[in-house]
Order: sequence, then structure tokens, then C-alpha cells
Amino acid sequence: MNLKALADALGMSKTTVSRALNGYPEVSETTRERVLAAAAASGYRANPVARHLAVGRSNVLGIIYPLLPADLGDPMFLDVVGGVSAALEAAGMNFIIVPVSPANELRSYQQMVQGRRVDGLIVSRTQVNDPRIAYLLEAGFPFVAHGRTASAGSHAWFDYDNAAGIRSAVDALVAQGHRRIALLGSPVMLSFARQRRDSFIASMAGAGLQPAAGHVIEAAIDRRGGHEAMRRLLATDPPPTAVIVDNHLSGVGAVRALLDAGIAIGHDMSLIVWGRMADGLAGLDVTTIDQPDAVAAGTKMGEMLLALLNGVPATQLQALWQPVLVPGATVGRAPD
Repeated sequence: MNLKALADALGMSKTTVSRALNGYPEVSETTRERVLAAAAASGYRANPVARHLAVGRSNVLGIIYPLLPADLGDPMFLDVVGGVSAALEAAGMNFIIVPVSPANELRSYQQMVQGRRVDGLIVSRTQVNDPRIAYLLEAGFPFVAHGRTASAGSHAWFDYDNAAGIRSAVDALVAQGHRRIALLGSPVMLSFARQRRDSFIASMAGAGLQPAAGHVIEAAIDRRGGHEAMRRLLATDPPPTAVIVDNHLSGVGAVRALLDAGIAIGHDMSLIVWGRMADGLAGLDVTTIDQPDAVAAGTKMGEMLLALLNGVPATQLQALWQPVLVPGATVGRAPD
């Protein structure tokens, strides 16, 4: 049965039936249910080419990503992408990754949107004031942000509670007697880095502490940066007795720098890293702030993007999941 035959059987126009089948919000729920029931009973299957021509959809969703060299070897990134892909494939949609250089990122968004090459996007590594999101909001284009922004109240987003995660790390270190605690952080133009840095400062103040000069670094987002930043922390006088690293890629470099310097991690210096590290450095059991089930997080974002396409308001698609502090062997009592 084709669309015309289904519409004739229902006594409706092809336009009404098509809109009901494709989730347009202006179709009443009663009409939608009647159309869906008739389609199921008759074995109707939409012609994907005709559907694309009728509703202007490509059945392709995507992510435009300024890939860093470490990203394709990052299990957390791959798990999130895998979860998104699974959710979209289950709905008969395709998911693409468009790698771009940072300088060409916004132009790529404009080309994708203006050319209608995809039906919706996931925006990653969100910035506090994000020009990509400002553009998508102005264009009225469907997207889900992986991370909150300054305009988070008006768009769909998925995030972990960055403030709560850092607070749990500071509390755990303070409970072990640490007072000289440092933060090895990512560039604060990134939303997650700003939230984690602000939480670190606030959590320290809540414990009656203030980071020493040079003990808050805001520049490391890969292994090399983490290594260099940890060397800078070790050169401060006095150095910190504990360090929180706000991302797992920098965490690998930070651990390597401590091992190179002969530091007994968990004894001479305590360490907590945001995100699990899969590198298996010297068999270390690193204390981590874990973002549980990255695959499920990706699945959730895929489902949210599909919901947007089906007319659910963006303000109803905002999810905040809680991180978990996972104890390991890299946190011990503060040295005397």
C-alpha cells in the first residue's frame, strides 16, 4: 500500500496522513493515532526517497567535531558516539561524524544547515558563550548540546553535574587532611572547565581554604598539556599535596609526569582524575570522578535529538546526570 492508497482508505488528504506519520505537532493526537493504527494494520511502509522529498528530511543526523589527535583513541568519546549511533539506527536514521579544523568549525555548521545536509546535530565541547549554538538557535535548527552553556535555558542539552563531581573530590581530599590542593584544568572557555573550576574555588572556600599561587592551571586538555602542567605544579614552592585533574586525557600526562619525577602517587602526592583512564599506567588504580555509562549517555542524546524532530519542545529535553567518585589507590593522607 502506498501513501495515496492509505490516505484514500482513511478519507484524508495525503498531506495530513504524511504529517501524522512524520510526527508534525500540528496534527491532533486523535488523528495521529488513527493514521498510525491504519498504517500498521495495512502493513504500510514509507518510501524513504518519497519521504525525503515530501518532508525535506535527509534521515541523517550528525556531529561536527574538531578532532584532536587523541580523540579517536579515547574510549569515552567512542562510547558516546556508539550510544548515539545505536539510538539513531534503531529509528532508521544515519549518524555521521564530520571532522573539521577549529578555524573552519562555524563555517561547517553554516554549510550543513543551509544545505540541509543533515536533519539535526549534536554539539560537543560546548563553550560558555558558544557561537555555534547562537547560530543554530537563530536558524531554528534542531540540535542537542553535549554540555550546558550560558543560553542553556532555551535549548536541549545533556550534561553531567560538573559542580557536584569536583565538590566530591575536594571533600574527599580535605577529609584526608589535605590543605594544599591544586586544580589542573582545561581552558575555561569550555563550559565543563568553567563549571569545574568555579566549583573547585567554591568548594575550597567552603572548607576554609584558598588555592595557593600557581595551583590553578587552566590550559591542559590532552596528554602533553597534562604532563607539562603537572611539571609546573611540582615546581611551585611549596608544591601541592594533592591535585585534581579535570579531564582524563590530561590525567594520563599528569600521571606520567609524577612517575617520571619519582613521586609515590597516593603517598607523596594524592591525585583524583575526572574520567576513567584506559591507558593502564604502571597498573595504577586511579581515584576518579566517573561519568557512569558513556554508552547510555550517547543513547540518551540520540533519543533527545529524535524527540526534537518529532516536535517535543527543546526546553523539555534537558538532562543532568550525576557523576560518581570512585575510590582508588591514588588518594592517601596528607604528608606531615
